[in-house]
Amino acid sequence: MRYSIATAAFVASAAAHATFQELWINGVDAGSSCVRLPASNNPVTSVTSNDIACNIAGTSSGVCPVNAGDQLTVEMHQQPGDRSCSNEAIGGDHYGPVQVYMAAVSDATTAVGSSQNWFKVAEMGMPSNNPVYWATEVLNDNCGHFTFTVPKDLAPGNYLVRAEVIALHVASSVGGAQFYMSCYQINVSGSGSTKPATVKFPGAYSATDPGILINIYEPLSTYAIPGPTPYGTAVPSIAATPWPTTATWNTASQPKTVPTVVPGAPTGAPTSSRGGATTTSASPVTTAHSSTVAPTTTPTSTGSVALYGQCGGTGWTGATQCAQGTCQVVNPYYSQCLN
Repeated sequence: MRYSIATAAFVASAAAHATFQELWINGVDAGSSCVRLPASNNPVTSVTSNDIACNIAGTSSGVCPVNAGDQLTVEMHQQPGDRSCSNEAIGGDHYGPVQVYMAAVSDATTAVGSSQNWFKVAEMGMPSNNPVYWATEVLNDNCGHFTFTVPKDLAPGNYLVRAEVIALHVASSVGGAQFYMSCYQINVSGSGSTKPATVKFPGAYSATDPGILINIYEPLSTYAIPGPTPYGTAVPSIAATPWPTTATWNTASQPKTVPTVVPGAPTGAPTSSRGGATTTSASPVTTAHSSTVAPTTTPTSTGSVALYGQCGGTGWTGATQCAQGTCQVVNPYYSQCLN
């Protein structure tokens, strides 16, 4: 972490706010197609506000299809639509942790974040203390990308994904910590049944938690990441050696444009929206293909599939009748109930 005590006052006034804006699914760019884009890049500062769940966000009609065990990557930038790797994802010495939560919901497009039950699936706080290096610095090294794995044993259905940065540059007084979060809308397919223990937002954090009320300009050897322990992943220990600054994300291939259509969705299908204004796109759609082809089998399950759920595809053995909408082919491996 590069700072000095003399710069603390300047750092406190730095205005380098940011927003989680895009999503990648197994390396396929879903852009903003299923994110509830916040109204601005300003932070939430009250842990008791309902906005601590999904920010002051618009709505989205997009629900991105994923499988349990898939790798998802959330992407943050300072300004809307800016995907340039030449700009820090979150600047102004906004040091702090990066975390990802999920919540099972009946309908991802209408679920209210502050009413849901959330479980954590990924976190990074201070990966190194010699010298001190923060997760937000790792985020900046990787052009704003943070990758996590959807638990393999997770029960199928609609989920909200809550990506969060907590900026601690002025967190030495109560209410100084800045929370930057966005919620993504996904549908998870799989045969799991796990429903992890959950927390509420608001409720999971206290303004006086040691990872929220903290002076990061004092020497630090440890950092207590706020919230519960992530489900299904080990929490790495803080390294006593310098953290590598080389990007693990392929920043050279970073796109300049932002897809607005859910990967695999029919051309012209509803896409992401801000403030409730839905847009469509006639651009070609990038489809995610599995690296291995599952054998074709005959469906064995009965019943019906909820809207946005999987209803077919190579190897699919679940129900094929949609309770709402029709079963539409997204790609050879995935069909989805869509209106």
